[in-house]
Amino acid sequence: MALLTRIRGPRDLDRLTPGQLAALAQEIRTFLVTEVSKTGGHLGPNLGVVELTIALHRVFDSPRDRILFDTGHQSYVHKLLTGRQDFSGLRTKGGLSGYPSRAESEHDVIENSHASTVLSYADGLAKANQLQGKHDPVVAVIGDGALTGGMAWEALNNIADAKDRPLVIVVNDNERSYSPTIGGLANHLATLRTTQGYERFLSWGKDALQRTPVVGQQLFETLHGAKKGLKDFIAPQGMFEDLGLKYIGPIDGHDLTALESALTKARGFGGPVIVHCLTEKGRGYHAAENNDEDRFHAVGKIHPETGLPLQSGGGRSWTSVFAEEMVALGHEREDIVGITAAMLHPVGLAPFAEAFPDRIFDVGIAEQHAVTSAAGMATNGLHPVFAVYATFLNRAFDQVLMDVALHKLGVTFVLDRAGVTGDDGASHNGMWDMSMLQIVPTLRLAAPRDADQVRAQLREAVEVRDAPTVVRYSKGTVGPAVPAVGRVGGMDVLRAAGESSGAHRADVLIVSVGAMAPTSLEVADLLAAQGITATVVDPRWVKPVDQALPGLAAEHRVVVTIEDNGRVGGVGAAVAQSLRDADVDLPLRDFGIPQEFLDHASRSEILEEIGLTAPAIARKVTALVASLDAAPVKA
Repeated sequence: MALLTRIRGPRDLDRLTPGQLAALAQEIRTFLVTEVSKTGGHLGPNLGVVELTIALHRVFDSPRDRILFDTGHQSYVHKLLTGRQDFSGLRTKGGLSGYPSRAESEHDVIENSHASTVLSYADGLAKANQLQGKHDPVVAVIGDGALTGGMAWEALNNIADAKDRPLVIVVNDNERSYSPTIGGLANHLATLRTTQGYERFLSWGKDALQRTPVVGQQLFETLHGAKKGLKDFIAPQGMFEDLGLKYIGPIDGHDLTALESALTKARGFGGPVIVHCLTEKGRGYHAAENNDEDRFHAVGKIHPETGLPLQSGGGRSWTSVFAEEMVALGHEREDIVGITAAMLHPVGLAPFAEAFPDRIFDVGIAEQHAVTSAAGMATNGLHPVFAVYATFLNRAFDQVLMDVALHKLGVTFVLDRAGVTGDDGASHNGMWDMSMLQIVPTLRLAAPRDADQVRAQLREAVEVRDAPTVVRYSKGTVGPAVPAVGRVGGMDVLRAAGESSGAHRADVLIVSVGAMAPTSLEVADLLAAQGITATVVDPRWVKPVDQALPGLAAEHRVVVTIEDNGRVGGVGAAVAQSLRDADVDLPLRDFGIPQEFLDHASRSEILEEIGLTAPAIARKVTALVASLDAAPVKA
């Protein structure tokens, strides 16, 4: 790594010769494969932007020139070129973030890791520059996958409105987000990829015609006057220029000379301009290049030479359980269809797509459209199942509320990666869904505790025809089955209180939510060791609150809720309201995620840090019960 270790900041690139730059690109790819294979991370996207990132930092002067990435998982090379070359703790507690981080570097402008947002950021930065009399360009790097998001096109419409704001939009076109990019935009970009380019045609025409005696110059002027029509015929880039955006490309995204030339022209244009770069996701790493699923978009710890995982994970994932049950449901019901927002494999819909190719719809990175399109399908007799990461449903809340719930439509939302996810940082923790969805009228929300409940509650969800339903579960490996020992109303009793502690009522009712069932049972065990009796129930459907819950709570002295969701407006808050409405006046303690953005770390480390572990909860509950015992008895 002779060259890479000499790069402490972007301006160190200025001293390198073309041959050294090519060698540096190879060094960076070797570094990425070696280091990311040890920690896991977004390998494929970064292998594809090596030359592009080098060219960006040679042409533009970061941080004075603002360089923004959408999405931020393609910023590893940017980190290397801005002095951050210790990847030993990538995406682990205390180590480098897997996304841009303003706490790490002045070169990181925004911390976005949700797609399709960067152009709006860039528009705002460019407007601020103009008002402040600054002429520094703003550079927004966006993938072709992110351009399938509607927000990106709202931004383009506004960016094109001002001709004198220096804003360079670099389209990193690798034909993929996670999986191959789909839709009309993808087809348009494919056409641009295959054209020879109208600029070269026009250049040839000018040289040839101007050498033609008498009529040559006149013919050339006629040709130049028909420029727009020829442009649409030879290279249909008119879609961008119709918006008022200058277009440069397509450019070979692995040709440093071509990239620097195009970016230099764009920088000098003085207004909004698009530079269309063709890159290859996973470039230079045979294991990624030969992976048709996602080109190693994100990997766990792998063997650097073979690309094979170093550990299997030791069990089935929540996602795989859902995937299997969806296929079974598909065979039983022809009205069930699957919807994904460019994440067919990560959310487990690939097996359903293989079994029922006509009943799967990948809408691109367009969650809002996915929800309302699902509403249309439900209106016409289908039952859509939209599988999405919990954190990404935030983007479509209005559509869930007004387009699905208001119309009383049977759409099922399956929220993967709910709760604390950890290593991808603040934006990927699924800690808002149960709070956000609590306020949606008629919506029903299930939080399965184990694999059996994923299957059962998914089936219950798709039986609902007149309201939206939600099934949410965690990231990673699903644990052993947690059996019920009884039932109260629609709730499963996971542990009965047994003997009381001398009072007429049992001490504690623990309301366990979803994957927190093992923690809840461990809390009950720890309380029992202190002579405190506890009942543990799993409501299964946490919205609406089970009508039997207040009556059961009245048989206890204290109510405790344990959930992997934000405490504000979560299940605990809903249970407290239900007790008040039923005039059940009991102390209630709600344990959940504090309403703050959590730094990246493992799930277990975060749960420990926020006190969402059995020992931490048991200590607080023990103190609460002790305070009740010490309180004077009212006459």
